[in-house]
Amino acid sequence: MLIDLEVKEDILLVRLGGELDLRVVNYLRDTLEDALSNNPVKNVILNMNSVSFIDSSALGVILGRYKKVNQNGGKMGLVGIHPQVKRILELSGLLRIMKEYTSEQEALAKIG
Repeated sequence: MLIDLEVKEDILLVRLGGELDLRVVNYLRDTLEDALSNNPVKNVILNMNSVSFIDSSALGVILGRYKKVNQNGGKMGLVGIHPQVKRILELSGLLRIMKEYTSEQEALAKIG
């Protein structure tokens, strides 16, 4: 799994790659929590362009960070979702509460 973090104003841009499954959820959760705690950000954009698989444990981590961001008045958006991952996100209901954007630039413009 790959995680690349970048802060742009009040937005945490998270570029994810590989398989998001039970083997990596603790690292994913800890990395996101540290980034949210140590940076003055309000919103989060998850770029999933390089994510090939996601399971329920990773969905739980994403939902947990969504709740935290939402409670603080922020938004969370998704970018670059592959069809097989999108189907899982649709079935889980995450795409009903998080907006999908066509590019990082669009997400930054509309969320920021």
